[in-house]
Amino acid sequence: MKKNIAIVAGGDSSEIVVSLKSAEGIYSFIDKDKYNLYIAIVKKGEWAVKLPGGEHTPIDKNDFSFRENGEVKHFDFAYITIHGTPGEDGRLQGYFDLIGMPYSSCSQLVSALTFNKFVCNNYLRSFGVRVSDSIRLFRGQTVTDEEAVSRLGLPIFVKPNDGGSSFGVTKVKDASQLQPAIAKAFAEGNEVMLESFISGTEVTCGCYKVGCGSGVARKEVIFPLTEVVTKNEFFDFNAKYNGESDEITPARISSELTEKVQREASKIYDILGAKGLIRVDFIIEADGEPKMLEVNTTPGMTATSFIPQQVRAAGLDIKDVMTDIIENELQKVGK
Repeated sequence: MKKNIAIVAGGDSSEIVVSLKSAEGIYSFIDKDKYNLYIAIVKKGEWAVKLPGGEHTPIDKNDFSFRENGEVKHFDFAYITIHGTPGEDGRLQGYFDLIGMPYSSCSQLVSALTFNKFVCNNYLRSFGVRVSDSIRLFRGQTVTDEEAVSRLGLPIFVKPNDGGSSFGVTKVKDASQLQPAIAKAFAEGNEVMLESFISGTEVTCGCYKVGCGSGVARKEVIFPLTEVVTKNEFFDFNAKYNGESDEITPARISSELTEKVQREASKIYDILGAKGLIRVDFIIEADGEPKMLEVNTTPGMTATSFIPQQVRAAGLDIKDVMTDIIENELQKVGK
């Protein structure tokens, strides 16, 4: 019998618009001859499955089941594509662990770790990963313009620390812009990160590993790099989703430098104990060394997102990639 797959989208942040687009992308990518697909919306006040006719039916939170035509149906697997809380910060992963539901993304701990940019960057720094200097602020805390500029220089990126990177981000070029930028970032979350600017070529690398056991992956797939070129101040929402950037796959860098970045992405995957598809963003500085920007454990999956671009550039079929991810987790639980 075909397995029932929930593509879990929605969330409680501004990133919901991205999540819903990713859900449609994943729906188009997964092999419908092998799986029954449903989009499940999870957000405050609504846990519901979108049925083929377009109507929504409630999800029973006791076991994530739902009713279709009067029949109770259970999911065999959850493909999480919520960008933001509760699907990217470990909360939903913890719930699925409690009810025994296999899912696509990193564990509760790894999801929580990577969602907090400051904690993640400084954790990886302890393993020799190069990252920018940064300052973290909790709600109610402040930093003076003078202290921030003294520690980080200018420009400074100000961003929500416990959210995505599409909303509430400002590139501060003058100290007078700093406090308004911090207020803007706090509108998106409870923590803010100030980060020193890195100059260089921006690239991003997707990868996944399956069949892991005793620390060894049976299959490791590291995709070609995408080079990100935008006329905007940085890779903001409009650059990401409204075509205000050039995304060049494979990146226009040497094969040696490409391999260096790919090795670093693979190393980060293993340090974290990641699972499923992840994407790691870097800036390659003038000295040819990559510096990590952030780790995305639930990367965007629209038809034009980075991962699908990289899959095509690698000569792979996105349908096979999705099957790898799903079957790897189903096999672990004997389904």
